[in-house]
Amino acid sequence: MDFNVKRLAADAGTFLSRAVQFTEEKLGQAEKTELDAHLENLLARAECTKHWTEKIMKQTEVLLQPNPNVRMEEFLYEKLEKKAPSRMNNHELLGQSMIDSGNEFGPGTAYGNALIKCGETEKQIGGAEREFIQSSAINFLTPFRNFLEGDFKTILKERKLLQNKRLDLDAAKTRLKKARVADARAVAEQELRMTQSEFDRQAEITRLLLEGVSSTHAHHLRCLTDFVEAQTTYYAQCYQYMVDLQKQLGSFPSTFSSNNNQSSVNAAASISVPTIPLSASLPTPLAGQGTSGFAELRNFSGSRKARVLYDYDAAGSSELSLLADEVIMVSSVPGMDSDWLMGERGNQKGKVPITYLELLN
Repeated sequence: MDFNVKRLAADAGTFLSRAVQFTEEKLGQAEKTELDAHLENLLARAECTKHWTEKIMKQTEVLLQPNPNVRMEEFLYEKLEKKAPSRMNNHELLGQSMIDSGNEFGPGTAYGNALIKCGETEKQIGGAEREFIQSSAINFLTPFRNFLEGDFKTILKERKLLQNKRLDLDAAKTRLKKARVADARAVAEQELRMTQSEFDRQAEITRLLLEGVSSTHAHHLRCLTDFVEAQTTYYAQCYQYMVDLQKQLGSFPSTFSSNNNQSSVNAAASISVPTIPLSASLPTPLAGQGTSGFAELRNFSGSRKARVLYDYDAAGSSELSLLADEVIMVSSVPGMDSDWLMGERGNQKGKVPITYLELLN
C-alpha cells in the first residue's frame, strides 16, 4: 500500500511538473526542445496521410452507398458485429418492377416483351454492382480503415509519449539552471541525463513508426490498383449487358421511329449480332394461313402491310430483324427467292422471310 501511495505521489509530481513546463512554454517563460527537422517532416507526412485517407475512405463509402441512412445502418450493424439484412439495390428494384409490369402487359406484346428484357438486364447490372461493392469494401476500404484504427493510433500513442518525454527533459533542464547548491546540481544533472536518454529512445521509436508510413503508402497503392481493376470490371460488365440489351431491342419499332441521334444507330450497326444459318428450319405458317396473298403480292408492284408472327434476328446486313406483333410494309422484288419479301420499317429496309408474316387487308 505504501508503494502505491508513493507511486501515486510520484506520478502526480511528474504530471504537475509537465503542466508547469507546458504552461511556461506557452507563456514564453521557458525554453522548448525542438524536434529535428527529419522527425518533424515525418510527423507532418503522417498527419497528411491520415487526413487524406479519411477523406478518400469517406467519399468512397458515399460512392458505394449514396444513401446516408443505409450507411448509418450498416455502420451500426458492423459495430454490433451483426450481419446487416440483405436488400435489393436500386438496379434490382427497377429490374423487378420492369419484369412485373412486362408480365402484366403480356410477354407476347412488344412493350411487355421489351420491359421484361430491360428488367432482366437491370437485375444483371444490380448483381454486378453488388460484386463491385463487396470487392471494393474488402480490397480498398478495409486496408484504409485498418491503418486509421490500427497503425495511426499507435503513432498517436507514441507521439504523445514523446511529447511527455520532451516536457520531462525541458523540466529537468529548467531545474538544473535553477540549482545553486552543488548537491542539488549533481542531482539535477543526473536527472537531466536520464530524461535525455528516455527522450532520445522515444524519439527513435517514434521515428521508426513514422518511417513505416512509406510502407503504408505502398500498400495503399496496391489497394488503389485493386479498386481500379474492380471498377473496370464492373463498368465493362455493365457495358456488355447494355450492348446485349441493345441487340435485343434493335428491331423494336420505337427504336427507329424516335428521334435518336445518328451515333446511336451507327453504334448499333457496328455490333456483331449472332446469326442464324439460312439452312435453319423456319416456322411453318399457322393453320389456315394461305399463300394466295403472297402470290398476288409478287404480281403486284405496290406494297402491303404485314404483321410479324415471330421474332426474327437478321442473319446479315441484307436482312431486317423482326419483332413479334409489329407491323411493317412488304413488297416483292423481281428475282428474289419466293420465300422472301422486301420489308420496310421507317428508313430501315431488308429481306424478311414470308413464314414470319401475316398479310393485312
